[in-house]
Amino acid sequence: MLRIAVPNKGSLSQTATDMLTEAGYTGRRDTKDLHVVDPHNDVEFFYLRPRDIATYVGSGTLDVGITGRDLLLDARSRARETEALGFGDSTFRFAGQPGRFADLADLDGLRVATAYPGLVDGFLDQHGVAVDIVPLDGAVESAVQLGVADAVADVVSTGTTLKQAGLEIFGPVILESEAVLIEAPQQAPGTDVLLRRLRGVMVARRFVLVDYDLPAELIDEAVAVAPGIESPTISPLRDESWVAVRVMIARKGVNSVMDALYAIGARAILVTEIHAARL
Repeated sequence: MLRIAVPNKGSLSQTATDMLTEAGYTGRRDTKDLHVVDPHNDVEFFYLRPRDIATYVGSGTLDVGITGRDLLLDARSRARETEALGFGDSTFRFAGQPGRFADLADLDGLRVATAYPGLVDGFLDQHGVAVDIVPLDGAVESAVQLGVADAVADVVSTGTTLKQAGLEIFGPVILESEAVLIEAPQQAPGTDVLLRRLRGVMVARRFVLVDYDLPAELIDEAVAVAPGIESPTISPLRDESWVAVRVMIARKGVNSVMDALYAIGARAILVTEIHAARL
């Protein structure tokens, strides 16, 4: 059986579980369950702390897992990223007292507080900056005010939390993170099937099917508006002067595409959700 690690809590947990369900797998029904077998798909799920998943997969104890790229790098695990999964986005930056820091070199020899010591230390090593890492578990933005550190490295979305703590963002982006599928050093049988299914879910979430009727002489204009993944499917109608068109397009902006097709002369424009896909 393919052994899959899934976050048991945190911001990645529910979306990861939903994605696996959409991929056709049967996971846990009770949040207290830590181990679930899905015999129909020949897999078993292990629900673990997100921070521990890279360690289990990197050691080969489990075959694959879903975790954050930040957690993978912070663990310095032998696991490797196989696929970005399109959710759980986060950005890591440095912050300190306003006006004190201009670039990374200003951190040399100082204290940097973070909940991701492996990630931050590795980044600074690459840039030749030596600091004293202060590991903390949450509330990192208070470290400067409380005198524990000279600067912090933390997740940033709008930057409001850091500003409220009297801090200013500086230096380059440490990491753009998101949820990723990670794999043990030795690929396990069944990993390719899981990957195809997850890719199918991502396609289904990003695209929709659009069907419409169109005067045959306007096909080239319509295809220019909505060319599709490869090319539209065009079928004749009983009225030979008209055709039926089916095309897969990005979900984002679908209403604008519908407006453009209607303006050309398309009618009976219908949009259908995609529940599963293999491209």
